[in-house]
Amino acid sequence: MTGAVPDVQSESKWQPRLALLVAATFFMEFLDGTVLTTAMPSIAADFKVVSADVNITMTAYLVTVAMGIPLSSWLAERFGARRIFCLAIAVFTVASLLCAASQDLTLLTLSRVAQGAGGAMMVPVGTLVVLRGTPKSELLRATAFLVWPGLLAPVLAPLVGGAFTTYLSWHWIFLINVPLGLAAFIAALRLVPRTGGDAGRRLDWRGLALTTFGVGSLVVGLEGVGGHGAGVVPAALLFAGALALAGAAWWMLKAKAPLFDLRVFATRTFRATSTGGFVYRLTISSVPFLLPLLFQDGFGWDPLKSGAMVAAVFIGNIGIKPATTPIIRRFGFKPVLVFASFASAVTFAACAALNSGTPEPLIFALLLASGAFRSIGFSAYASVQYADIVPGELPSANAVSATLVQLAAGAGIAVGALFLRLFDHVSIFGDGPSSAYRGAFLAMAAVMLLSTVDSITLHRHAGAEVSRSVVSKPEKRRG
Repeated sequence: MTGAVPDVQSESKWQPRLALLVAATFFMEFLDGTVLTTAMPSIAADFKVVSADVNITMTAYLVTVAMGIPLSSWLAERFGARRIFCLAIAVFTVASLLCAASQDLTLLTLSRVAQGAGGAMMVPVGTLVVLRGTPKSELLRATAFLVWPGLLAPVLAPLVGGAFTTYLSWHWIFLINVPLGLAAFIAALRLVPRTGGDAGRRLDWRGLALTTFGVGSLVVGLEGVGGHGAGVVPAALLFAGALALAGAAWWMLKAKAPLFDLRVFATRTFRATSTGGFVYRLTISSVPFLLPLLFQDGFGWDPLKSGAMVAAVFIGNIGIKPATTPIIRRFGFKPVLVFASFASAVTFAACAALNSGTPEPLIFALLLASGAFRSIGFSAYASVQYADIVPGELPSANAVSATLVQLAAGAGIAVGALFLRLFDHVSIFGDGPSSAYRGAFLAMAAVMLLSTVDSITLHRHAGAEVSRSVVSKPEKRRG
């Protein structure tokens, strides 16, 4: 299995400025994953193509990020996390400039692939840099910094993209990354601890090939299901991806020096990330997709009004954020996870009851609460997954977690789209313009309850070393 980590810091010390730097780079990476949506018509007009063709630039970016994460873990171990993190920022920044300078769709797509390669290294390697320098007692504070980009970027992306496209040009979606990336690179040179790599660390080529192909096939298949409907090609890709990942798992369990140390799944608090945590992120990721469609197609609202209402989720995320750590410390991980998932399921069911006659302040309050529950659950899962992981398993746990987050985001949109099509053809909830959305939200609420059930099975003192919610001996890490 994976050998000792060569560049662990000699002593752990909480560094909020480092965590803030990593969070800022995450925000750039997450934002660029979806910000192009509102700029597609402008880009299509400049390149003289149809708007639907521009979607390939988003798909290329997301697929590259997902496929690059497994390799980034090995790169950080082989060459040192500091070196790879700085390289990631540089690649992302230069690629952003190339995106802005692109003269046709082909060049833009290739530049987005390069940008995705930088993003693939920034996310897991940046997290690894922070986690290695953070003692367990400060893990909640560290993850509080790292969680907010994933919560805010999907909500802010339409507003940022719309503002730049309307008042400047679509090029500024990428140009803004240049000064930000330059500042982040300089800050990284000063803040990230200088570490060494393991020159003797070999790359598990077979494990990498199977994992990369599996993740890439799943992401492309999910993109196809979510954007273009069910078909033979997306289904075949999903099947091939699942088969490749199963083969990768089989290989890494028997390999002497595997790409990932799969013993991390023996830790119950980490395993919750791939069970209840995956379901939680999947259902939550469907909300930014379903809500704007409900408001525009179901209620007949214009995009501006729809976007303003969805911003209530963003306000809920921010409003509750200062309280998430005290809440987890007061009640512990298990009660918080059970509450967050169940409360989120209730808000989904409440969204199913909305109609064009529902008072807008009531809709705003509902989405505000949904955003708050979303923030609590994200923070709890992000912290508890590393609560019982030993230092030698941290790189594998971090890379696996980052990959699952990418898959959950794609699966959320795909599952939401599938439910919409299902209830559009099966008129269980009537024939009105919002009937399909009513069914989709109820279905997503039912899916979310699976996360609640999984959280109930956690030990009552799960992750106590991190939450410090109890004085008694923490749960055994295995089993």
